[in-house]
Amino acid sequence: MISQRSSGLRAVLALCQMALTVGLFWTEFFTLLVSLGDKTSWRSYVMYCSVLLLGLLVETLSYRRVDASSFQRGDFINAHRLSLRQTFFSIGLLFFYFVAAKDLTPSRQFLAVFIPSFYMMLFLTNRYLPGVLGARFFGEGRWQQTLLVGRVSKAEEIRPWLERKADVGFRTVGILCDDDPWELEKCPFPRLGGTHEMVSVVQRYKVTQVIRTEMPATADEQHFFVEACDQLGVRLLVVANLPERWGRPLTFIDDDGMRFIGLREEPLENPFNQLIKRAIDLAVSLPVILFILPVTSLIVRWFQCRQSPGPLFYRQKRAGLQNREFEILKYRTMNTGHGQKAKQATQGDVRVYPAARWFRKLSVDELPQFWNVFKGEMSVVGPRPHLIEHNALFARQLANYQVRTFVKPGITGLAQVRGLRGEARTTEDIARRIAADIEYLENWRPALEIRIILNTALQVLRPPKTAY
Repeated sequence: MISQRSSGLRAVLALCQMALTVGLFWTEFFTLLVSLGDKTSWRSYVMYCSVLLLGLLVETLSYRRVDASSFQRGDFINAHRLSLRQTFFSIGLLFFYFVAAKDLTPSRQFLAVFIPSFYMMLFLTNRYLPGVLGARFFGEGRWQQTLLVGRVSKAEEIRPWLERKADVGFRTVGILCDDDPWELEKCPFPRLGGTHEMVSVVQRYKVTQVIRTEMPATADEQHFFVEACDQLGVRLLVVANLPERWGRPLTFIDDDGMRFIGLREEPLENPFNQLIKRAIDLAVSLPVILFILPVTSLIVRWFQCRQSPGPLFYRQKRAGLQNREFEILKYRTMNTGHGQKAKQATQGDVRVYPAARWFRKLSVDELPQFWNVFKGEMSVVGPRPHLIEHNALFARQLANYQVRTFVKPGITGLAQVRGLRGEARTTEDIARRIAADIEYLENWRPALEIRIILNTALQVLRPPKTAY
């Protein structure tokens, strides 16, 4: 019911904005062009207006996760962000049409006036219209008289959410709780009695909705709430506090008639997201392989011949996606025959020949890994692949270590752009890197991928102190 009210309000808001867009577009068309004697064909502008409306529709359909705070009356920041997003979709699609159709018809004067006024219309409607629509659709006759049942501390946690829901007709009449008197002093809602008085309070205050602030502790308590609310004809909502019980965030999954609880979101399990990530990998790796690797290979080889004769490349088994082994390719930066393959490189490591210190600092030694990216064994961005021996060691030290293997390893990652690179001296060093890797796989999006790549490029020019 809650999501239906919020998503429905957004749909009505979108329809109103489309109607206002048509009115604004043609008002400016007749004011700026027709009245000034411009003989531009109005048929072209019918197409332009249609493209703008299509952009608004695409934005509305793509904005699947409805942010309740975007309907909060007078919220400047959310209104601004949403308006910019809508303007970007609509005007961006319009300019794409101009380029694709090779259309040079539109008046620059018209566009210069329409674009800012279009954004301003969207901003004003996003900021003020939800309150007006909420009052119209969820006025006094459609209020949800809401009664809270549970602990004061839990009621305090959901108070901001209840305040945001005022525009969709939520009105909190009070709370039923059995807390100690000193806890009641902090209660943000009127206390109407104990939890055992729910039936009489619902009838007395004409409550239409009961919110249990946490899941019932016993099956009997659960049965009581379900039966009582059904008999009274009121809606029952229960705050899902399973993350608190599990001691970590959870994700709720509804798939093909089955409902599950998962430990995390994984955007890269989406095939479309995988295609985007692979496209980024190829777009970055191919130029490097074709134009940069030949040059750097000659430079590295020249220094190797003079300072540390031996093979150009260093090949080593590493753990990849789902711990599958693959052979990583790097420029050799250590003298041959040191016999310490499993030992991490340290600052001032005597095994590293002089020029290689700069190669490592500037990450030149990592460039051959773009061949691993091209082959699909690695990605440009992802958790750094560790030695097989280190994988086993770190997995024993940290319970969540293996979660990072859910995605392909990368040349760079969120941990690296945060300066978490070089030798991992303590368990805390490893834990911080793992936390960043898991944050990446749980929150992946194209913008994050590109930001990490750009930040890595900047760090190549200005290496952090941990680069050696």
